[in-house]
Amino acid sequence: MISGTLLAICTGTPTDYGTEGAEHPFDRPWRTSFFKFPVTGPRWLSRTNVEGDAQADTRAHGGPEKAVLAYSANHYPVWNQEIPNVDFDHGAFAENLDIAGLSEASVCLGDTWRIGDAVIQVNQARMPCWKISRRWRIQDLSRQVQKAGRTGWYHRVLQEGEIEAGMQVTLLERPHPQWTIARCNEVMHELKRDREQAAELASLPELADSWRNVLEKRAATGQNPDPETRLVGTNRG
Repeated sequence: MISGTLLAICTGTPTDYGTEGAEHPFDRPWRTSFFKFPVTGPRWLSRTNVEGDAQADTRAHGGPEKAVLAYSANHYPVWNQEIPNVDFDHGAFAENLDIAGLSEASVCLGDTWRIGDAVIQVNQARMPCWKISRRWRIQDLSRQVQKAGRTGWYHRVLQEGEIEAGMQVTLLERPHPQWTIARCNEVMHELKRDREQAAELASLPELADSWRNVLEKRAATGQNPDPETRLVGTNRG
């Protein structure tokens, strides 16, 4: 049986940061729920979010297709070794669930997992954006996350329920064992420049529509969105 352990549930709410007219881009105003911290006790996992969590930018985050973001707790020792002057810990990458024993290499698109009473399904990898760099004041951190493939992955909620840190995360169904999240990342970020693979990934019914739209366009035309806007955003000086 494939399983992991839920080490922490992390939540945050929209908060304003920065100063109008600041010289450095990192110090300019922005509103975000990126700062997430572990909570204690059980939390209700609904179709759209974890109890106590809310999104500032609802165009790009939250909703049924991004109800809950998971991250491998196994990545944190690696990040802290690579960037020793920063203390990365639970919630550092704005994830809701920190899970030990699972990673992008062992989780697959379409996987259905049980945590407590809840049942969730993997529908896309997390696409790193400029807010990771802004949160930690490291200019290229968003790009490092993408390059390393330590992105995390999103779920839709098939069955609402109560979850709590310490629970087992148990695999119920795996329809696409060949499509690990690591492979999805490679295809999306063109580490494997293959329009046939883009078409194959786009055809999977569990895939989120936002990913399908990008991959179908690539398969048909070879065109791709410019990643600079997503990775750099308003951090540019």
